[in-house]
Amino acid sequence: MSSKHLHIISFDVPSPPNYGGVIDVYFKAHSLNAIGVKVHLHCFAYGRPPAKDLEAFCEEVHYYPRSTSKHLLFSTLPYVVVSRRNEELMERLLGDDHPILFEGLHACYFLGDPRLHGRKRCVRTHNVEHEYYAALAKAERSAFRKAYFVNEARKLERFEPVLSEADHILAISPQDQAHFRKRFGRADHVPAFHACGSVAVPEGIGGFALYHGALSVPENDLAALYLVNEVFNGLDVPLKIAGSGASSELRRSVERSPNVELEENVPTERIHQLVREAQVNVLPTFQGTGIKLKLLLCLFIGRHVVCNSAMVPNTGLEGLCAVHDDPKGMRLSILACMGRPADGATLEERSRILETRFNNRRNAEHLAALVC
Repeated sequence: MSSKHLHIISFDVPSPPNYGGVIDVYFKAHSLNAIGVKVHLHCFAYGRPPAKDLEAFCEEVHYYPRSTSKHLLFSTLPYVVVSRRNEELMERLLGDDHPILFEGLHACYFLGDPRLHGRKRCVRTHNVEHEYYAALAKAERSAFRKAYFVNEARKLERFEPVLSEADHILAISPQDQAHFRKRFGRADHVPAFHACGSVAVPEGIGGFALYHGALSVPENDLAALYLVNEVFNGLDVPLKIAGSGASSELRRSVERSPNVELEENVPTERIHQLVREAQVNVLPTFQGTGIKLKLLLCLFIGRHVVCNSAMVPNTGLEGLCAVHDDPKGMRLSILACMGRPADGATLEERSRILETRFNNRRNAEHLAALVC
């Protein structure tokens, strides 16, 4: 493939690739570089420092401060969008005529700007954002943060029509693709990019169940509380919860549960180690848009996966997991998985599905054909 150029505007610094959205950005840029696309990466920074490793597979990397002004909360635009307004970024985009990929609605402040008319502009959607923020509001226990999420959800829904300016909407899941196709008449499905090249599940049997996630996200904290209080309460199976930013309520629940251990401030390498060592990765969610990158990680390198239906809607991954929407069903599946190796036909089916549908190189080629 001949060299092509692409601007990618990322909502955050994608290194280290240790949470859902930035995992997709990081391995997308890496995979595009591997097929000859010269990536010009633009990152909004707010707490994550510049990352030297990005320079190994990007033509150039630029960083822009994300505004934290509380005055922006009163804007008619979503805070997550207007706080990523930066004229220095626009000046760089106007310096050439390369196509532009906006990562998520968060990064789309300039999508409809008249100065970019005539340029090829594409948007990678990571969620149906107003639905995601409405779900965050339901999970949030702080009255102030709940009000923020409700307000932001309304603004995001009003802002979503800006996607009509995009030449291509690149949805991360088939379910999201259906939403955007219905609203805008077009959308392509480009599966999530991720860290794993092939299915590599350890032999033998692990001794515990695992839930991992960014616990500072209310939905993840709620999922962990559900496991502690509803699923593992009285169950003779050890549960490890790994993440950061656990609520005081979750910490108290763990302290009262002799079979549950909380491991906080866990680096990516440790998360991967725990996923491999666990006998069963338990992944409930109460928010069903997008696709959860942790599900892919657990299927590629973990043994068994028990989840609920909101984790796998229309993904084609339903048959690779034990899916239950009630605590009793989850408990029974977890007990059944604890004594059973993950091998044979089960792993052959995993390999067939995952290594075809979630092949980073193949998906990078598809994306480049649409965008570049």
